[in-house]
Amino acid sequence: MAPTIDLDSYVKGVLDGKRAHIARAITLVESTKPEHRVLAQRLLTQLLPHAGRARRVGISGVPGVGKSTFIDALGTMLTSLGHRVAVLAVDPSSTRTGGSILGDKTRMERLSVDPMAFVRPSPTAGTLGGVAKATRESIVVMEAAGYDVVLVETVGVGQSETAVANMVDSFLLLTLARTGDQLQGIKKGVLELADVIAVNKADGPHERDARSAARELAGALRLMHPQALGSARAGETPSSDAVWTPPVLSCSAREGSGLDTLWERLEQHRALLDSTGRLAAKRRDQQVDWTWTMVREELLGRLYAHPDVRRLAPELERGVREGTVTATTAAERILAAFQDTGAVQTTGAFQDTEAGGGAPESAGERRTSGDAPPHDVLPKDGTTP
Repeated sequence: MAPTIDLDSYVKGVLDGKRAHIARAITLVESTKPEHRVLAQRLLTQLLPHAGRARRVGISGVPGVGKSTFIDALGTMLTSLGHRVAVLAVDPSSTRTGGSILGDKTRMERLSVDPMAFVRPSPTAGTLGGVAKATRESIVVMEAAGYDVVLVETVGVGQSETAVANMVDSFLLLTLARTGDQLQGIKKGVLELADVIAVNKADGPHERDARSAARELAGALRLMHPQALGSARAGETPSSDAVWTPPVLSCSAREGSGLDTLWERLEQHRALLDSTGRLAAKRRDQQVDWTWTMVREELLGRLYAHPDVRRLAPELERGVREGTVTATTAAERILAAFQDTGAVQTTGAFQDTEAGGGAPESAGERRTSGDAPPHDVLPKDGTTP
């Protein structure tokens, strides 16, 4: 018999900052079991009024850029300044075995034992965009626990995996020297979303190359943002029509150099957003974006679980493999089978959580819909978490 989850104990433990309760709460919101999804949304509903005051920073970059080492150095610096730092580190899951090493925490030797920090590794579990399905909900838990800086470390990303930018206030992109010229920099879609860019490993014999790469990236950004008015300088109050120009800096996580300047730029970016009202607007837009992401995942889950689709799919897949049916025709027939039966019943996490409804009969068969967050993650009073 499964142990009973005392939701009130979870809420009190998180609000009191108890590490064991925080870990259990995140495990609950990450669970794909239908009964856990219902409890998780009730938990988040109670935690939402206590969330929303932290600085949310997404950190991304190519594999090998040193994200974990960088976060260890930056987080240690921030805790020494009195901040409480939460790190949500996302590790890639194997497409063959489904497993994940969750090894980022091992590289954060200082931060993982710092009493002012909390490091939580999570697997992507097939989610694209460099983050885990429950990352947004985990942010709510960490903020309710009193952490005033939340760092979201993504998996190594390429030119299109940019989901993290839609859940944080500031997006920091780490890069390396000798990874392409200005044209290559312009081609990187992730570069368009970055608020601050840092060329890491600017130490020893690589320092000159890192500074040169920073200058080249700055030149690429000028081509991408020709109308930018420039970022706010220290001590200046940004105007409401100011346009942020992403600064390009060089730093060394190993030596700790340049981290203070980098954090100052991140603070300036957040101050600009806050003073112009764009911070609240950005978070509201992120909630809307998450709503539609949730709809897409739920619809895909219902499609996979639909009995007519499950009956028809093997035959169509065989036809596509043999070349007797085109992929477009197969897709149209699958969608027609799904639509003709009017599959609109509320399932999984979309049930009325406050009513305490049980899991749907088909929930155990769904591949992704059990992972989708429910609508009541959105504040009912219009506020932004």
